[in-house]
Amino acid sequence: MPLDFTDKIVQITGAGSGFGRTAAEKFSKAGAKLVLSDINEAGLAETVSLLDLSTDRLLALHCDISDPDQVAHMVTRAVETFGALDIAINNAGMANEMARIGEASLSEFDQVMAVNVRGVFLCMQQELQQMSQQGHGVILNVASVAGLIGAPYMGIYAASKHAVIGLTKTAALEYARKNIRINAICPAFCYTPMVGQIIDGKGGDKREADMANNIPMGRLGTAEEIVHGMMWLCSTENSFTTGQALAFDGGLTTA
Repeated sequence: MPLDFTDKIVQITGAGSGFGRTAAEKFSKAGAKLVLSDINEAGLAETVSLLDLSTDRLLALHCDISDPDQVAHMVTRAVETFGALDIAINNAGMANEMARIGEASLSEFDQVMAVNVRGVFLCMQQELQQMSQQGHGVILNVASVAGLIGAPYMGIYAASKHAVIGLTKTAALEYARKNIRINAICPAFCYTPMVGQIIDGKGGDKREADMANNIPMGRLGTAEEIVHGMMWLCSTENSFTTGQALAFDGGLTTA
């Protein structure tokens, strides 16, 4: 069923590549007005060029989501430009270099947590304040199946995504009576730049085949498949779902 987001104000972090870029494209085609941000200005500019939207439907901003001032500026500009914030997709994130926990870098732990946990926390704070004032809203946090199960050699990333799910569930309980729905989407490995870096760094085609073999459907997902799930979770057609961490994983978490 086609989903209509005509004139909905949709904020997407990490819009310079991967799920964020695909989400920008799909929500744009569904009629949304977009607030896009990324720390990677070149990637964000490329996304903007692909969309070819007029300025009355698009605001693009550099934003380091681990910086509270930049996050506050992003949400303030969104509301100043479009008058409200209907949907916020907290997608920006990063992975760690593959390593056992006992061999992982403390500096990398701090960096991943700063983006994946602190960043989502800061974004949610600003989004929830605005949505509470306007009396409605939808927040979707991009977590991972690594937030639902263990993830060997990806322990830092897994810990960060478990934390994202904890924030999601808690905020959903706190704001359910304020007409704000908050969910997390938990993708398995998909064809995105982040996963491409993992594959290239650990064995190429063999690593990709190993990833696919671990998924009951026998393949990696696509960004389009995940974004279709994002759109459904954010849609008014899905008005009674909150506090959930939904796996889009080819059956990986079923066993």
